[in-house]
Amino acid sequence: MVRTGKVIGVVAAAMVALGGSPAAAEVLNAVYRGTLVCDKLPFTDTKMREAFVVTIAGVAARYTHVVRLKAAATEVVAEEGYGSVVGENIRLQGSWSGETRQYKADYSGTFVRRTARLKGTQIWTDGGKTIARACSGAVKRPLKVFLPRDRK
Repeated sequence: MVRTGKVIGVVAAAMVALGGSPAAAEVLNAVYRGTLVCDKLPFTDTKMREAFVVTIAGVAARYTHVVRLKAAATEVVAEEGYGSVVGENIRLQGSWSGETRQYKADYSGTFVRRTARLKGTQIWTDGGKTIARACSGAVKRPLKVFLPRDRK
């Protein structure tokens, strides 16, 4: 019985050594898509859930996301920003400006496998008032077999 336990332990250690950590992320150059949910603002009816797209190329990242202040309306200008990927960590900063309101955004997160969970804050300016709202969400890349291949 003791011998079987040792064998299982040795096999498990070998698998971890060969395959790396089972939760390790492989951050690849790709388009990561997901959603961002932000707290309700004083001038909105509910929390907002919007599409969020992050494009990663090397250590650089850029993102866009649609800004809607009403359920049926879409503003003309999308939030846009840039950031960086360091190891398994991502940090994004951007801004949005509408007719009478604007905000600056800061999001960060960590990749686990092919998904990054993001959290951040938007600092809004509306009629001379400053409002902070929390946001969270996730972006995910397609499976590796569905990504474009590099041709050499």
